[in-house]
Amino acid sequence: MKNYQRQYPLFSLCGLNCGLCPNYYTNGASRCSGCGGEAFFNPSCAVVACSGQHGGIEYCYLCEEYPCKRYDGADSYDSFVTHRNQLKDNDKVKNIGIAAYQIELNEKVSILQGLLENYNDGRRKNFFCLAINLLELQDIKDVMGQIEAEVKPDFTLKERAATAVRLFQVIAEKRNITLKLRKK
Repeated sequence: MKNYQRQYPLFSLCGLNCGLCPNYYTNGASRCSGCGGEAFFNPSCAVVACSGQHGGIEYCYLCEEYPCKRYDGADSYDSFVTHRNQLKDNDKVKNIGIAAYQIELNEKVSILQGLLENYNDGRRKNFFCLAINLLELQDIKDVMGQIEAEVKPDFTLKERAATAVRLFQVIAEKRNITLKLRKK
């Protein structure tokens, strides 16, 4: 759909967290501005076309047919961003409302930006995007507190990154979450 734009592009029409995707934090031609953002990365998206056929709904969970056949197996593999919480996040928004979800997602985006600025040694962007996307906000806040307590002022960027990764892996293991993208 040409000229597709949305008011809040950080949460996609289909339930992906665009604001937590590595392509959202890329410079250059492969940078994506989120679902319906200013320079929307995938204007030929089938879900966008489907939305147009269903009255231009802003989120799939608002459709009478949700979850439709498009969601069959949607959470079984990942693309640039994880799809594991796609259905769960759609259902969460349906229950708590988009305004409350936007507040939570904006907080996660802010934490991710801090991680990328202060703990990314050039090799951790995908890891941090995945961890922030898959973990619950309270777990993320707890890990951030642990990071602040453990990281010393004289730590190198590589040491800060390793500390952050280790602490996120510990909480992920406790929650039985694997912090790796699942490819087809």
